[in-house]
Amino acid sequence: MATQTAVQTTRKTCFFCKRPQDDIDFREVAVLEKYLSGWGKIKSARETGTCARHQRKLSHAIKASRQMALIPYTRR
Repeated sequence: MATQTAVQTTRKTCFFCKRPQDDIDFREVAVLEKYLSGWGKIKSARETGTCARHQRKLSHAIKASRQMALIPYTRR
């Protein structure tokens, strides 16, 4: 029988931890749209590589941006 080898994937580093500014602004639409799927859903932290603290701030900023009509709720 063939044995399976363990594959280790490297964890992505958080984009917001590398930036000097800590806050995520809801008006930065270009940055926020990188974390949305094609249908407008918020991508998971596992998929984007953001840490838990910044994922919470990111989702709050996206929801505020949607409410201010800067980002659409869904896309067609």
